[in-house]
Amino acid sequence: MARGYLVLEDGTVYEGELFGGVSDACGEVVFGTGMCGYQESLTDPSYEGQILVMTYPLIGNYGINEDFNQSSGIHVRGLVVREYCTEPSPMYGGRTLDDFLKQFGVPGISGIDTRDLVIRIRTGGTVKGMITSDGSDLEGVISNLKKMPAPSESNLVAKVACKEITKEDMGKDITVGLIDCGVKAGIPRDLKSRFNIITFPYDTPADVVVDSGVEGVLISNGPGDPAHPDIAKTTVRTIDELSSQLPLYGICFGSQLIAIAMGGSTYKLKFGHRGTNQPVKYNGKVYITSQNHGYAVDDHSLEGTGLIADQFNINDGSVEGVKHKDLPIFTSQYHPEASAGPWDTMFLFDQFQRTIKGERK
Repeated sequence: MARGYLVLEDGTVYEGELFGGVSDACGEVVFGTGMCGYQESLTDPSYEGQILVMTYPLIGNYGINEDFNQSSGIHVRGLVVREYCTEPSPMYGGRTLDDFLKQFGVPGISGIDTRDLVIRIRTGGTVKGMITSDGSDLEGVISNLKKMPAPSESNLVAKVACKEITKEDMGKDITVGLIDCGVKAGIPRDLKSRFNIITFPYDTPADVVVDSGVEGVLISNGPGDPAHPDIAKTTVRTIDELSSQLPLYGICFGSQLIAIAMGGSTYKLKFGHRGTNQPVKYNGKVYITSQNHGYAVDDHSLEGTGLIADQFNINDGSVEGVKHKDLPIFTSQYHPEASAGPWDTMFLFDQFQRTIKGERK
């Protein structure tokens, strides 16, 4: 197995063994805390532009199964693990993680002290990094990483969102719109059990959404900075115009966009929330949730917007959901559809359905 390096912009170098795709990869180095769900994470469009570090020490032990994919391909730029399993359980067919990464040309590196790496990220915050097979000029790599723009400076949503409007008639009595900012497959799966769906690209104007006849709109998860200028000119403007016309529900990136559209603001978390075990307090109860985000809504910015923060992360107190005091609008920063993770908050899709029915004349 070839030797390789994970190089960080702060000058730290980890040496390990390469697997998966044969290529170098640069991105924002982040970590996920799930004990399972590695395939869902790899295929989650919200990881676009990032190198993912898995904190659980053994990854790939139950193999790869197409049913777990959250999109049509892998979106992480690279994968970092302590150890990857070369002989997974045959339960799901026995396909290896190595083979899956090779299919999409995504490099992985193993043998890394992921505990030390995660402590470094938790202490100093997320950093830019590179997985490379060439150790001849690591100082040059570090210099280039320092100059490299952060992935979030580009419009990552445009890379992962759908390009055309699609309709799915499930024989239900309510049709909802889904604004796709990089939606995970689990969200339309759970919507289709309750609604017919019309899916719109992230930059669809509000009048197109309204004219389609949908009775409510869900704004999906997605990658990058919710305050990016390209998003402000498109999705945020659409949400602003829809807010007085239709019930809205925002998940993850969608939660942040609703806050911005109503006059609030967001900020970048030091190291984000990524994993299947984040505790959230909501209506006097604590729920264990699945999360993947690097930004959060600024609670203080909501004054005068009509939005009220009503859900909070137990670990750091950050906002995990908002609701409007007058309009049929609510959000969750976490993923009620899980995929992977607990289904403790699946009831939010039912809440969306009740909200729509309550708005019917």
